[in-house]
Amino acid sequence: MAFDSVPVRDLPLPEAALDQLFTAARTRNAWSDRPVPEALLRRLYDLTKFGPTAVNATPARFVFVTSPEGKAQLAPLMSEGNRAKTLQAPVNVIIGQDIEFHEHLPRLFPHAPGAKDWFADDAGRRETAFRNASLQGGYFMIAARALGLDVGPMSGFDAEGVKAAFFAGTTVEPNFIVNLGYGTDANLFPRSPRLGFGEAAVVL
Repeated sequence: MAFDSVPVRDLPLPEAALDQLFTAARTRNAWSDRPVPEALLRRLYDLTKFGPTAVNATPARFVFVTSPEGKAQLAPLMSEGNRAKTLQAPVNVIIGQDIEFHEHLPRLFPHAPGAKDWFADDAGRRETAFRNASLQGGYFMIAARALGLDVGPMSGFDAEGVKAAFFAGTTVEPNFIVNLGYGTDANLFPRSPRLGFGEAAVVL
């Protein structure tokens, strides 16, 4: 089949794009002072929001911390090993999940009018919120790399403190935090090994 007869969406990305997204991309621990404009952050969210989630729940919520005041609140809540790079990164993104995401389902999943009632159970709702917000966090990082940004995801932080400082009075709970900007090679660890296909996957 000639490539010119294949829909664009069915064609693989070029190797250079795959390198940017995956094989050459690295978790960054040091950052340049190049700013990230708000328009780019909005573009990043507008890409992320199209990633699929269960019943289109989209439970992830994003706080983009860019100001000195916001960083001064966040930095003491980070683990010691994450504090300096959090202060250096142009943007810190707190990715949370809205435990009451189901309240939005009448608008987000309109073809199933009773969808909100599927999540009456608190434990099941929390599990769905956590799983799908984590999934959206993955979309977010790939979208960031696609836009030429670098990412540094972190899980070492005081969750209760972040909740109180950034999500007080809401039904949102923190999931993880991503440093965002234009990374440098300083403090870049050698790439760690990965499991091979036969160790991590099976075809049935």
